[in-house]
Amino acid sequence: MLGSVETRSVSPVFIGRADELGVLHDALARARAGEPQALLVGGEAGVGKTRLIEEFAAAAGRADAVVALGGCVEIGADGLPFAPFSTALRALRRQLPEELAAAAAGQEDELARLLPELGEARRGSRDDEEGMARLFELTARLLERVAAGRTVVLALEDLHWADASTRHLLAYLVRTLRSGRLVVVATYRSDDIHRRHPLRPLLAELDRLRTVRRIELCRFNRAEVERQIAGILAADPDPAQVDEIFERSDGNAFFVEELAVAAVEGCCTGLTDSLRDLLLVRVEKLPETAQRVARIVAEGGSTVEYRLLAAVARLVEDDLIEALRTAVGANILLATTDGDGYRFRHSLVREAVSDDLLPGERSRLNRRYAEALEAYPTLVPADQRAPRLASYWYHAHDAAKALPAVLDAAVEARRRHAHAEQLRLLERAMELWDVAPDAVRAALRPVDHVEVYLPCGCDPEATPLRYLDLMAEAAVAGRLSGERERALKITKRALRLLEEEDDPLRAAWFWVQRSRLMQNTARGDGWQELTTAQELVRGLPPSEVHAEVLAMVASWSMMHAPGADALSAAERAVEYARMVGARDIELNARLTLGGLLVEAGDIDTGLAEMYEVKEQAAALCNTYVTGRLHVNLPSHLEGIGRSQEAVAVLREGLDVTRRLGLTDSEAWVWGNLGESLYSLGRWDEAAEAGIASERVGQSAKPRGFRATIHAHLALARGDLADAGRQLAAAREYFGTHDTMPQHDLKLVRVAIGIAAGEGRLADARAALDAALGAGFPPGTQRYGWPLLLAAATAEADALGLPAAEPGRAESLERIRESAKSLTTNVPVWQAYERWVRAELLRAEGCGAPFDWCEAVTAFETLDRPYDLARVRHRLAESLLASGGDEDARERAAELLRLAGAVADHLGARPLAESVAQLARRARLTPTRTAEPAALDPAKSLGLTSRERDVLRLVAAGRSNRQIAEELFISPKTASVHVSNILAKLGVSGRGEAAAVAHRLRLFPPETPAVRAAG
Repeated sequence: MLGSVETRSVSPVFIGRADELGVLHDALARARAGEPQALLVGGEAGVGKTRLIEEFAAAAGRADAVVALGGCVEIGADGLPFAPFSTALRALRRQLPEELAAAAAGQEDELARLLPELGEARRGSRDDEEGMARLFELTARLLERVAAGRTVVLALEDLHWADASTRHLLAYLVRTLRSGRLVVVATYRSDDIHRRHPLRPLLAELDRLRTVRRIELCRFNRAEVERQIAGILAADPDPAQVDEIFERSDGNAFFVEELAVAAVEGCCTGLTDSLRDLLLVRVEKLPETAQRVARIVAEGGSTVEYRLLAAVARLVEDDLIEALRTAVGANILLATTDGDGYRFRHSLVREAVSDDLLPGERSRLNRRYAEALEAYPTLVPADQRAPRLASYWYHAHDAAKALPAVLDAAVEARRRHAHAEQLRLLERAMELWDVAPDAVRAALRPVDHVEVYLPCGCDPEATPLRYLDLMAEAAVAGRLSGERERALKITKRALRLLEEEDDPLRAAWFWVQRSRLMQNTARGDGWQELTTAQELVRGLPPSEVHAEVLAMVASWSMMHAPGADALSAAERAVEYARMVGARDIELNARLTLGGLLVEAGDIDTGLAEMYEVKEQAAALCNTYVTGRLHVNLPSHLEGIGRSQEAVAVLREGLDVTRRLGLTDSEAWVWGNLGESLYSLGRWDEAAEAGIASERVGQSAKPRGFRATIHAHLALARGDLADAGRQLAAAREYFGTHDTMPQHDLKLVRVAIGIAAGEGRLADARAALDAALGAGFPPGTQRYGWPLLLAAATAEADALGLPAAEPGRAESLERIRESAKSLTTNVPVWQAYERWVRAELLRAEGCGAPFDWCEAVTAFETLDRPYDLARVRHRLAESLLASGGDEDARERAAELLRLAGAVADHLGARPLAESVAQLARRARLTPTRTAEPAALDPAKSLGLTSRERDVLRLVAAGRSNRQIAEELFISPKTASVHVSNILAKLGVSGRGEAAAVAHRLRLFPPETPAVRAAG
């Protein structure tokens, strides 16, 4: 009855889209060469996005690429968390089981949140700050590994239905993919993206990335419509008919198909002008049973499993199969690719059928779906069960059933780190709370539905769930998902409700959340909120909340105002956490305590505590403390001058944070690594570490780290303009809402250096006065000494300038008095104390070689080549100024030779020029006692230290990717280094470069071919 035309409503011939298909094929070719690609395909509903992706996927398959398709799933008005990624990963697992298993090895418990087939998702800490970012990073690395050996196409359809977690994961993936033969292509309906559609911000963000290409599908022109109709009819169409269909469809490919079939069936003239009616007319021509099944499928979601459909339809199986056969034959429904269920051939038809349902009919169908799924949970995949059941009951308008189902779905979303969906579900639960029966609410338990600790004063197994419990869980979900404004509103409402209750612990808990949110939203530093929480718990018995408040106070104080109060808070936090068995809080507080002990001068005890926490956190798989430790421990090591030890811990930290997917921690590790490498005189590597910090980090502060490192480098290398730009950028990234000495004092040091270099001594003094007005909190000597040194050096360099004399004595006295407040409990700060004292004497015109000898002697035992070169230059200057004998002149010449060599190696132009100028002025000749230095072949070729490292690896046969991995740089940076090396050596290929390296014996046999990292 349906005729042959209906089975061919889709043209067997692919029409048009040559340019768009060319873009996709070009992306495939680039990916095959190892350059990941990302594309967005937009167009109105029915314009042919799915057909284009199908055609591309077929061509990619013929080119030996693996294609994994995944679509966003709509259930009513809801989306399933990570649905397209889960579906695509399942497809990859079916096609490449061994490769995917190898790529996921060691992280199955985390990746199971996306692909449950990998194992049981590990339960993380209740307040996992980096949980979602960790999952995203591990997913990106999984895809890179799978795509390392063969080309993979990841196609995600219908982004306009995507849940927030899917959108966030896609954005992360596109931003961070660095290697692998991978093509990510996603489609969306452009006509559905209204001004407030949640996909719009993502599209705007991706548009700013040069790595993302957009394809907009236009409607067909008349010639293309004619070819499409000819393909459907398998004959040349009548021109008048083409004109009519083109006019009515306006070139929309799907409507062309529908109108062509309708015209052949002779019902075109009877249709109304509404295209919605056109979509329904073919459904209404089906037999009643088939229409009924179509309505059931329409309300079940984008796809409905056969067994679930059978349970809801309640038809004899033969009747159901016959109805489905009819609907499939009419091209209304299609079987899914896995053969397990059915979907509408086009979502526009499903939407039209769903919109045509009566209100009572819709709620009745949702109830039957919910009842069937509740009775037989295995009817749908396990990861979809809870959210679908929650959606069905909610749209069935049954609050008694919907409230517990929605809460169960929220728990599942939390387990998968889908915090945005968790928040939406919790808000829906709060909406249902007052309309649900009392008996239903009384049967709910906190232990089943919330994970944050809330003191109820009794057994959570026997205590009913409270509305405040939902608000607490929603506040955490909002913070973790980035919906911090919503979380702030929730905490504000909760604290208002608590004004009528005597529950100080619960109120303190909410104040702690507000403190975090105030810092996250740049509204303040969070101290006022922490102070309120501390007052609420003061005098109360030990509890987990009490321990958490004290741990937060100690951590905040360590960053902002370290001292005795911070140390006391950390000690009590550890004690209380141990008493109540809060292991995570205890480890976190002990890490803070160890750092505070180091800053207080009890170095051995503090470091021992931190190293013990390092072992215990790794044993307990506490990822948060592990990540924080690899940031804090090396920072404290750097703070006491143990830069080499810090670098070793930081290199380990890079491996750990990458393996665990801790991107924020990795960004801080890179930043700290840059600081330590700068101290060690490895400036090129320090610059690269700063860039890596910015590339990896997702927040503004890693960018501030990069700008700070580059500001110091630019200042030391004499590029004052760039130093100024970097200083301004760092200040902007760090902001003014949450000032910390570790950031501010370093930036003041740079500001003083720039002002002095530009001859603005008054501005340098003003910057110093502002810093000294705030004072140096205990433990900030690592920032205070370099700052005072910069100020003292500026004054000394300006000696003799008339404009500098007014205020000089007062400035020098302020520096001298401030120096008395800084500790010198370790060799590096003892050396700085001598250096500052010598500079102050130089500024007063009364320095002597002895003063500089002390500074040089102190720095000769340290591994800080730039600092040593600077004090050697000053000692040489003092020796020459004292009018000493020939031995003094020879010693000065040797000191200048050593200082100049370091300055040239580092590219420290101001120091190099000062050394050269002093040597010329004193008419010094090279020292007679020193042996002539052997010519360094690498230096004669103009190779930098980093280029030498790269050339070692090239000579060892490493690829750019392997070089990048071993030197912790990006493959692109490695490629740039290789190109520079080839140019400097005058060779055309890597083999020739290796031959030159061996011929010149740049890396003799007794030297390892590859220098160990760190």
